[in-house]
Amino acid sequence: MNTAGHSTAKAPRGLELTPFRGLRYDPDRVGGLASVTSPPYDVVVRPDGLHHLQSADPHNIVRLILPEADTPGARNAQAADTLRRWRAEGVLTADPEPCLYVYEQRDGDGMVQRGIIGTLRVSDPGERLVLPHEDVMPHIVADRAELMRATSANLEPLLLTYRGDEGDGRVASTAALIERTAGQRPLLATTTEDGFHHRLWSVTDPADLAAVQGELAGHQALIADGHHRWATYRRLRAEHPSPSPWDHGLVLLVDTARYPLRVRAIHRLLHSLPVADAVAALDGLFRVRRVDAPLAGAMDVLGGAASAGNAFLLAGDGAFHLVDRPDPDLLARTVPSDRPAAWRTLDATVLHATLLDRVWRVPDSPAHIAYIHDTAATVEKAERDGGTAVLMHPVREDVVRDLARQGVTMPRKSTSFGPKPASGLVLRALDL
Repeated sequence: MNTAGHSTAKAPRGLELTPFRGLRYDPDRVGGLASVTSPPYDVVVRPDGLHHLQSADPHNIVRLILPEADTPGARNAQAADTLRRWRAEGVLTADPEPCLYVYEQRDGDGMVQRGIIGTLRVSDPGERLVLPHEDVMPHIVADRAELMRATSANLEPLLLTYRGDEGDGRVASTAALIERTAGQRPLLATTTEDGFHHRLWSVTDPADLAAVQGELAGHQALIADGHHRWATYRRLRAEHPSPSPWDHGLVLLVDTARYPLRVRAIHRLLHSLPVADAVAALDGLFRVRRVDAPLAGAMDVLGGAASAGNAFLLAGDGAFHLVDRPDPDLLARTVPSDRPAAWRTLDATVLHATLLDRVWRVPDSPAHIAYIHDTAATVEKAERDGGTAVLMHPVREDVVRDLARQGVTMPRKSTSFGPKPASGLVLRALDL
């Protein structure tokens, strides 16, 4: 069986997942593993969530992934200094030999997700091996690239999915390995404040590593979470002559045929648009109805409306306003016609192409729009700041995957796949 890194020059290259020496917290040097973990950098609601995590433990991973200082250069230098210090002090220590890691997340409702953490060869878009489904924002890619250059590290894995039932019969090897490994004593186990239980195991047996690598070589992967980090991996790989450690990036791969992910929406907060102005501008273009229900009930109403067509929920003035039934002529004038129907009818497409660009005329920039994963937090910030929360209904995973396979990207921040891997459980230093 050929394994990653041993194919001939003429052979087609597939997904190449390689073992690495993970950098992990020493539990005896921190207040607890749960207190040093964090959600991914772009899920932390700043500044409230950032300060909460910083106060949980002086060694919380947010001091690396979201350093605070007056300038970007100072922030990145601070993260690099912090990482060097923690390694020197033994707060973070390297595992003794390269391995892949089996990672499990479990919640209180019986949901279990398991996958494999390793370093994946950074492929070119033309290879069609790692499929994006969303566009990226250049300033975020630049920010993440500066941080990775400064620290020479991949500080948190991005989340990729593949469909194990689409293989050629070898699929059982990785699934069996994961199940077998999950029955053993883990390297670490912790429960984070969101109620998720996390466990991590190392896989070092050469036969097991070869089986996983051989199977994955026959698959494509979809970026579920981490488009900006993948774009950053590609940028940094291009900057460094190959071979180099930058040829690979830290990922978690999950077989969604076996462990389906949850797909949630990412909401928008329009900083400078009051709800009254947003509603007034929709007159004659969309139907607008007030929803007299608490947040959960209002989101249920949104879900029902979204099953029949484009629908959004506006909030920020103490009430909820359902926006649906767009004027077909308006959509024909504003939505680009050179994309598949599945793309043209996405809520995110209509929001950006029609509402933001043409009706509300809100630029898609950080000064005007914030992207927030938490529904209640979006509403609270809109009410506090006098802006408009645009609450979205999630897209089905099969729609996302079908568009990605066609090479069609969705508007950025269209989906939130989860559960996302906790940051801080395993890091990758490029000098190991």
